[in-house]
Amino acid sequence: MKRVEIRTLKCGVRVAMEKISHVQSAAIGIWVKNGSVDETPEVAGISHFIEHMMFKGTQKRNARQIAEDVDKLGGQMNAFTSKEATCYYVKTINTHLLSGADVLLDMVSNSIFDAREMTKERKVIYEEIKMIEDQPDDLCHDKVTEMVFRGTPLGNSIIGNKTSLARITRNVILDYKNRAYTRDSIVVSVAGNFDEDVICEFLEDKFEKLSATKEKRTYQSAAYEPTFKVIQKDILQSHLCMATKGVSLDDPRYYTFSVLNNIMGGSMSSRFFQNIREEKGLAYSVYSMNSSYSTDGCFNIYAGISHDKIEEAIEGIKEELDVLDRKGVTDEELYMSKEQLKANYIFGQENVASRMFAIGKNLLLLNKVFTADEVIEGIDNVSKESIDEIKPILCNPANYCASCVTDRKFNLKKIINS
Repeated sequence: MKRVEIRTLKCGVRVAMEKISHVQSAAIGIWVKNGSVDETPEVAGISHFIEHMMFKGTQKRNARQIAEDVDKLGGQMNAFTSKEATCYYVKTINTHLLSGADVLLDMVSNSIFDAREMTKERKVIYEEIKMIEDQPDDLCHDKVTEMVFRGTPLGNSIIGNKTSLARITRNVILDYKNRAYTRDSIVVSVAGNFDEDVICEFLEDKFEKLSATKEKRTYQSAAYEPTFKVIQKDILQSHLCMATKGVSLDDPRYYTFSVLNNIMGGSMSSRFFQNIREEKGLAYSVYSMNSSYSTDGCFNIYAGISHDKIEEAIEGIKEELDVLDRKGVTDEELYMSKEQLKANYIFGQENVASRMFAIGKNLLLLNKVFTADEVIEGIDNVSKESIDEIKPILCNPANYCASCVTDRKFNLKKIINS
């Protein structure tokens, strides 16, 4: 597989390109190193608000024209805001790549942030907040993430709240966008069948309206202390999350965490699934996930359970953590987990959008792009010994924060630590 080519345009924007000649499609993403970690409480949710407003009109396209100009190409366009980045992307057949990219570039450079559109979109985001509140599993995940990273920027809510969003006027959003969307904070990633020279020439003069650099921020750290939260709602099922600190994206133990997470709760053969669902019949959905960021990480265990089975589910989770602590993992589990992760990675390699996301995120947050061989080697190098080294981080229930969305009040901390 061809290595990813990285070029820096004269304007300072970096472009990561992976040419895949045997496909007839291409995907391009404009990545901005700005997310909820960059926000103050007064303007919580402003990065996500900006992302929404980018689709509401530019100096030459209204909102309908933005959508129609991509639909005419048969393209797929969207965007997302995360804790550390915002990405605007489009996927098209390769002959329409530049036309699709032109729409994205127009949005990023020329959006007008009309005050009337802002009023309407603020209401849309209010509805999005309500939607999250009405989805107890999402609410549970969001709450436990805030708790794990409490006191640090990673604990900031991506969507914000009604109070902070009400403070964001047109002047506030323009000032923030102008300071955040700078050429040194932008990466363009492209994957698929395209000409590297043509795409770079096309991009060269498209970022001139943006400032060259922005002020660098130092993210504060905070001592980690497990906390607990029970959210009472009139729902038919309880949702439980237990989470503790994990590892960052560039931590040498990243692949070890990924392999162990897969063993514990990443598939139907995983320990949590087999114990909590198959053997005990306590949950329809139970899994674990490893979320890594550029500075920190989080290991999260989730179960959706009957209201009267919360304590049993927690005991089942603790049982598996204890078995991991005492016995480690088997050779068969290690082999199977690594093969699953490698297969999932290779499947993603065959999708141009997945490749665009991977190379863009890595270059933006880590200033490097991993080759396929490096990823496969990282997975293959995980051993039982390296898993034994990280077990102490995960095996002690006292290290976990916990949140539960349920229909009753109870002492979650006592159950976790008993």
